[in-house]
Amino acid sequence: MKLILLFFLLTSLHASTKQKMFKLYQNEEYDRACTLGFNYFTKNRKDEQFLSLYGFSCLKSDYINRLAQPVARLKFSQEARSNAAYFSVILMQKKLLYHSILDGYDLSSFTFPSTDYVLSKVFDLYAKLGKHDKKSFYIFKDPNDTKLMYKLYITKDYKINKMIIEEYYDTIKIKRHIYW
Repeated sequence: MKLILLFFLLTSLHASTKQKMFKLYQNEEYDRACTLGFNYFTKNRKDEQFLSLYGFSCLKSDYINRLAQPVARLKFSQEARSNAAYFSVILMQKKLLYHSILDGYDLSSFTFPSTDYVLSKVFDLYAKLGKHDKKSFYIFKDPNDTKLMYKLYITKDYKINKMIIEEYYDTIKIKRHIYW
């Protein structure tokens, strides 16, 4: 009897974690949802709904490096594989853009599927520059919205350089994304 009660308690705790993450996601508290998912990742590593929710929460909160785990595990359903492909494109674009901006690596020969995520947009715009002299910052206009601009640059930290993408709408900064 105690074993059955313990099983139901653990099952309801599992469900409540996913439900809490979903509620945080719906309330646009992506950072908290990503952190909650990170803390309960091991217990839910086989639950593809949990992994997808965790991945999208981390993506929306710019914790892109955390996408590697869901990418490796999302494989059993068509939707899961689609989410894994989406996450992996963005993760690869981040790594290549960082490599290019710091080391001068030419991205013009790469063609990736485009996504609506800001990093993908900036990656595409930067790759179109082709081989060029290094600049301290880059300004890109969004091809679909003339009032939207992106500023790309590196900040030097005492431990690691960080890649910054700032989004501007009519010269007003609306969001700042930090990656490394």
